[in-house]
Amino acid sequence: MAQKPSIPKGTRDFSPEEVAKRNYIFNCIQTEFKRFGFQPIETPSFENSSTLMGKYGDEGDRLIFKILNSGDFLKKADKDALTENDSIKLTSSISEKALRYDLTVPFARYVVQHQNEIEFPFKRYQMQPVWRADRPQKGRFREFYQCDADVVGSNSLWQEVEFIQLYDSVFNSLGLEGVTIKINNRKVLSGFAEVIGEQDKLIDFTVALDKLDKIGEEGVKKEMREKGISEEALQKIQPIFNLKGSFAEKIQGLSSILKGSETGQKGIQELEFIQNAIQEMPLKTAKLDLDVTLARGLNYYTGAIFEVSAPEKVKMGSIGGGGRYDDLTGIFGLKDMSGIGISFGLDRIYLVLEELELFPATVTENTKVLFINFGEKEALYAMKTVEKLRGENITAEIYPDAAKMGKQMKYADKRQIPYVVLAGEEEMNNQKYTLKHMKSGEQSSLDFAGLKSKLSS
Repeated sequence: MAQKPSIPKGTRDFSPEEVAKRNYIFNCIQTEFKRFGFQPIETPSFENSSTLMGKYGDEGDRLIFKILNSGDFLKKADKDALTENDSIKLTSSISEKALRYDLTVPFARYVVQHQNEIEFPFKRYQMQPVWRADRPQKGRFREFYQCDADVVGSNSLWQEVEFIQLYDSVFNSLGLEGVTIKINNRKVLSGFAEVIGEQDKLIDFTVALDKLDKIGEEGVKKEMREKGISEEALQKIQPIFNLKGSFAEKIQGLSSILKGSETGQKGIQELEFIQNAIQEMPLKTAKLDLDVTLARGLNYYTGAIFEVSAPEKVKMGSIGGGGRYDDLTGIFGLKDMSGIGISFGLDRIYLVLEELELFPATVTENTKVLFINFGEKEALYAMKTVEKLRGENITAEIYPDAAKMGKQMKYADKRQIPYVVLAGEEEMNNQKYTLKHMKSGEQSSLDFAGLKSKLSS
C-alpha cells in the first residue's frame, strides 16, 4: 500500500478560496506601495550562504535553511569536523547556499551589486516568500510571504513618517481597525546600555528585552543575568519596565532615564520629530505608540524600530515590522548608504482578517455562469456563447461531459456558481438561452444581449 503523501511541517497547501483571499491582501498592499511611489524588484529564492550568515545574530543564523551542495558533497567535507561532530564547521564545507531568511539582506546585496544602475534615493517594494527553520505554531510558519518596502539613499526622518502613513493606508484599505504601530529607536536602546555601563553587551541586552511580551519582566531579567549583565545594571534599568502613559509622557520619562547619554538623547529627539509630524497629519486607522522595550533582536537596525500589532481582540503576534539600518549595505562594501524599510506579514494579516470576518464577499467569487452540456451539438452552441461572454469579461464555462443534468447542477451548486444556462434543441432553434438562478430557482428565456446584460449586472 502506497504511503499517504504529506508536506513538511510549517508549510501549507492553499485552496482556491484561500488563494483568492491572499491575492486580495497582496493587491491591497501592492496598490498602496505603488501609490507611495515604490518600484518592484525580485531576488532569487536562495543566496550564497556568505550573503546571509552573520547578518541576523546567532539566533537568526540557526534559523536559516541551508542547501546541501550538489553531487557528492561529502567528498569536499571538512574531515576534522566530521570526526569531531562539529556541525557548524561541517556545514560551511558542505553547504554554500541557503534559502533567504528575509527580503532585507538580499535587497542590500541587490543595491550594492546594481548601484551603478540605481537612481538614489531608491524606493523598492518586494513581495516574495522567505523561509525560517522555526518551530511552527499559530501564525508562525517555516515558509511564508513577506511584503516589504524600503528606501535607501536618504537619512531624512520624513521617511519614517511616510512609512507610518504607509502602514496606516494599507490597514485602512483592508478595513482593519484597531492596529497599533509600535515605535522605538535603537539609539534609545544603546543609551540604556550606556547608562548601565554594559555597552559591550548591547546585543545580549536588546535580544533579551525584545522577548518581554513572551517571557515577562522576570524572564527578561533572568536571561540578562545569564548573559552576564550585573544586578546593579538591572536595578538601573528598572524604570523602563514601568514607563506608562501617552507618547509625550513616555518621552518625558525617557529623557530622565537617559539624561546621561548623548546617544540616547539623540534617539529621543528623532522619536519626538516623528510624533510631532504624525500629530499634524493624523492617522486614519492605526494608532502610534512608543514602546521603549521594543528591540527586534536583529543586528542591523540603527535608528527607528517598528512593530505592528493586531487589534487586541485577536490573539496574534506582530503583523508587521521594520526599521532604519544606516549601515546595512556596508556589510557588502557600500558605505554611507542609509536605509529604512518595513514589512507586512501576509499570513498573519490573513488570519486576522479571517477571524474578524473582514474579507469582502466578492473576493471569493469565481465562475458567474455554467452552461449545461446536453451533447455534442449543444456543447458547440454553448462554447461559442462562452467565448463571446468571456470577451465581455464575464467568467463563464461549460461542463465538459454530457452527464446527467442532476450531476451537472450539483457541480454548479458545490462550486457556488450563481447561474446555469440550459441550451437544448429548442433554444438553439430560436437563438435563445434559458438562464436559471441557482439560489432562487428563477428561470428566464433570453437572447444573447439579454443574457449578457443579466450576467453583467
